[in-house]
Amino acid sequence: MTRHKGFIPDWTETAAPAGSYRSIFKWGAPDEFKHPSDEWYEMMKEEFGMTDDDFRTKRLEGLEPVSVTQKIRIGKPDIRAFEAIVGKENVALDGYSRLRFSRGKTMEEASELRSGKIGTATDVVLHPRSKDEVRAIVARCNKRKIPVYTYGGGSSVTLGLRPKKPGVTLVLQTHMNKLLSINETNQTALVQPGMMGPAYEEALNNAVKNFGTKHNYTCGHFPQSFEFSSVGGWVVTLGSGQASTYYGDAYHIALSGEYVTPVGDIRTLDYPGTATGPKVNDIMKGSEGAFGILVEVTMRIFKYMPENRQRYAYMFPTWEAAVEASREVMQGEFGMPAVYRISDPEETEVGLKLFGIHGTAVDTFMRLRGYRPMERCLFIGTAEGEKGYAKHVRKMIGKIFKKHGAMSLTGYATKKWEKTRYKEPYMREDLMDYGIVVDTLESAVTWDNLHRLHQGVRAFIKKRPGTICMTHASHFYPQGTNLYFIFIMKLDSVKSYLAFQSGIIDAITKHGGSPSHHHGMGRMLAPWLEPHIGKNQMAVIRALKKHFDPNRIMNPGGILDLD
Repeated sequence: MTRHKGFIPDWTETAAPAGSYRSIFKWGAPDEFKHPSDEWYEMMKEEFGMTDDDFRTKRLEGLEPVSVTQKIRIGKPDIRAFEAIVGKENVALDGYSRLRFSRGKTMEEASELRSGKIGTATDVVLHPRSKDEVRAIVARCNKRKIPVYTYGGGSSVTLGLRPKKPGVTLVLQTHMNKLLSINETNQTALVQPGMMGPAYEEALNNAVKNFGTKHNYTCGHFPQSFEFSSVGGWVVTLGSGQASTYYGDAYHIALSGEYVTPVGDIRTLDYPGTATGPKVNDIMKGSEGAFGILVEVTMRIFKYMPENRQRYAYMFPTWEAAVEASREVMQGEFGMPAVYRISDPEETEVGLKLFGIHGTAVDTFMRLRGYRPMERCLFIGTAEGEKGYAKHVRKMIGKIFKKHGAMSLTGYATKKWEKTRYKEPYMREDLMDYGIVVDTLESAVTWDNLHRLHQGVRAFIKKRPGTICMTHASHFYPQGTNLYFIFIMKLDSVKSYLAFQSGIIDAITKHGGSPSHHHGMGRMLAPWLEPHIGKNQMAVIRALKKHFDPNRIMNPGGILDLD
């Protein structure tokens, strides 16, 4: 294998040109980057049979200016009506806006944009300033049978933003992005759906100053997309954050909501529990814009006590030991940890390389203690809440882990992970520049089926030569967890990649997993929903769609592919 001493690939360090395709598909902040470590670089060359020469020339960087030739099909009378509703300055008809707000962050979309392939773009982009304006837009579109799509933070990885038919896209993050009030008595916050994660958390962390409360608060929801996702997006896709084991998923945190639908408004109620029949609130959460548009949401909030956070990390001798210890923790009834993540053997080894631990004195020490490569499994975690509670949870976890042969690594690994937990996705553009794909799929699973799912999906992925498959569980419940599969491979073609991706989803459902745990469904996963939940449940959802959206204007072809 050719090795050029001192060679470093030309990883991109400059922001994409304004108006370019790359500025749309690039993850995160325009001027932020994270490159593969030297260990990772060497690993990829070895795994994929590549040399330094393969990293000398970039391919399809997407630096060209966006060009959208698709004509706008919405007539001038409708456009003038939208201008009257939101103001002319909040209506965008230029090609760049139309494409930008029609795309998320899937590998498929990035690959298309790198090649300058447009596909369907929205016709008109609207930036409503209030729920009254959303109401007027939906009424107009329902009357005129114009498709309506919603854009929050733009971080969808399930083709949740790509329109099936040209229509209008409502961008909620521009104006509808505020924390409206805090009810400290009920410990809730009333939030607009376009508020981005960091702004929401900052406002809550400074609630005493901003709202005159007695305590500062936290939202408790920290997905890896936290910096570039919206509160509304969390709710309508049933998202889950990295501390969900303690705080709950977005489904649990969202107490009630107000939705604008073609047949009228729905405002669900703030009661923490009622015996008043089936919950419409549950129907609307996770609906991904198929029934209506979320315009306000009441969220549970939690006291902000970072000084009480307990950080700890362990190394388990085997995956089986890590899983069994985790089940015991989740069913121990002594309290729940916040961050809780176990990596399988392959992810553990790749992670040690990513963080520069592989081959160091620490690595040697672990090997000497019997924690062997491709058997050992890394755990990182935190406990939060009241000081005594957090300490108690950590203490109990330590006892259980010791019983299952785990070795303490102190809190160092967790602190290191916290510093970069939002930055890992930034590497994907670097790798795609040289024809390497990093992608993910995740599934919910019960304890009694976890090993079957893990082994079955890994077996399918590893059948493809030269494919790295890392797996971790990071959202835990007494009855089960999730498995998050990360696969890295050299790209042959987009067509072959999509066939491989579909095969993984087939393997997930075949081995008893759900098609999604926390990324929603979108257009990408929609074909697997009816086989997963069955025809009778699907018929109920279709009946609801017919009620809420008789003219089928709300996110046509979106969640569940109801059209």
